[in-house]
Amino acid sequence: MTPRPTSEAPAAAARHAGPEDRPARRADLLAAAAGLLLVVAAAAIGTVIEHANGSLRVNWPPLYASWFPHVGPGTPAALAVAVLVVGYGPPLAARLPWRGLLLACWAAAMAWTWSLALIDGWQTGIARRLTTEYEYLTVIRRFDDLGPALRGFTGHILNNAPDHWPAHVAGHPPAAVLTFVGLDRIGLGGGAWAGVWCITVGASAAAAVLVALRALTDEPLARRAAPFLVLAPAAVWVGTSADGYFAAVAAWCLALLALAATRRTGGGRRSAPVPAAAALASGLLLGLTCYLSYGLTLIVLPAAAVLLLARNARPVPLLMAGAVTVAVAFTLAGFDWWEGYRLLVERYYQGAAGVRPYAYWVWGNLACAVLITGPATVAGVRRALAAAPAALRRLRPSAGPPPGPAGRLAVLVLAALLAVLIADLSGMSKAETERIWLPFAWWLLAACALLPGAHRRPWLAAQAVLALLLNHLLYTGW
Repeated sequence: MTPRPTSEAPAAAARHAGPEDRPARRADLLAAAAGLLLVVAAAAIGTVIEHANGSLRVNWPPLYASWFPHVGPGTPAALAVAVLVVGYGPPLAARLPWRGLLLACWAAAMAWTWSLALIDGWQTGIARRLTTEYEYLTVIRRFDDLGPALRGFTGHILNNAPDHWPAHVAGHPPAAVLTFVGLDRIGLGGGAWAGVWCITVGASAAAAVLVALRALTDEPLARRAAPFLVLAPAAVWVGTSADGYFAAVAAWCLALLALAATRRTGGGRRSAPVPAAAALASGLLLGLTCYLSYGLTLIVLPAAAVLLLARNARPVPLLMAGAVTVAVAFTLAGFDWWEGYRLLVERYYQGAAGVRPYAYWVWGNLACAVLITGPATVAGVRRALAAAPAALRRLRPSAGPPPGPAGRLAVLVLAALLAVLIADLSGMSKAETERIWLPFAWWLLAACALLPGAHRRPWLAAQAVLALLLNHLLYTGW
């Protein structure tokens, strides 16, 4: 068992911090400043381009948002949550029993997400978010007869197809819309329940990342990440967009895989089913993830990093069995994933993506990533990139002892960053990545655990301030 950290740990770290730490802290600040400059450049250059020819198709580059300074019923709650987490989050994360920390992290992330969403009010911020012309709830009745709807799903993807799907339904495999069809079937229909679902499930991603970090690195490092996972600027888009829900499914897939790969079964039979069940459940969630969003097939990169860090391929057969089960079920129901993706690419360029310039969005998207993860994450990712080469060398079988907890976290962050870069370079993520990349943002946020304890609260405050400014100054489109 890893000994439970105490509130003395940050103080001890501060006492032992010497002059050799100053260059690293300066580098952190320079990285955060570079992230800020990237955002400013994306906003300034994007505004010029949009005013010149309207080709970006966003009102407030690089975000799909409009300038709209406002306050709302969620403002006092959001300020209170921010103050409480900044003031008490780090010591509580160090002291709470592990299971209590997981529940507290989920509850606090929900409080943060709910309060941010309610800055726009109940109707605008939550109940009507998923009922616009682009969203899933507009087509619920077309799934009353499920079989024909799935068999004919690909026939409505293209813009010139009869009764073509709205943008978000056409842009995703059918598991996305079927989630809301299922909610409707059990009596939880309408935008309000859909919003509640996305926020409640989406906020659980914070707990899932903690589970994975504890399994793959160690408990103290996971505890250090907890307050940053709670006060994530990404919560602005978790409440309320379906991509927040997708992010949680992907996060729990990786968390269960981490448990399956690192859990030791021992010699008795009673403990053997634990890793097996986790591996199979992870596979089912992996399959679901791929049928929620085509782009989330890139989650296999962090999944590969999990297996690499655990030095354990035993979960792979059950992982694949679970994923294949989901794929076979959808295929037998009449949906062809590959045909759906082919038609989506065609539909993608029939719409705004056909005019949005790749030359701007290939770097403007990265400014969106800075905004959803915050300056502390930029500094943490800098530390992860610095540690990654040595950690990767120590992962070789002939390199001796494996990397330490910080090195293992660096490799996990690197895998998430690689997924983001591939998505970016593909050209299939031109704009709106503030919601599309939420599933990867959670793993980048984990890099904040690498920041020194003595300076953790200022970084945490910076995260909260960014989220509050975004939600109070802008009206986000999702």
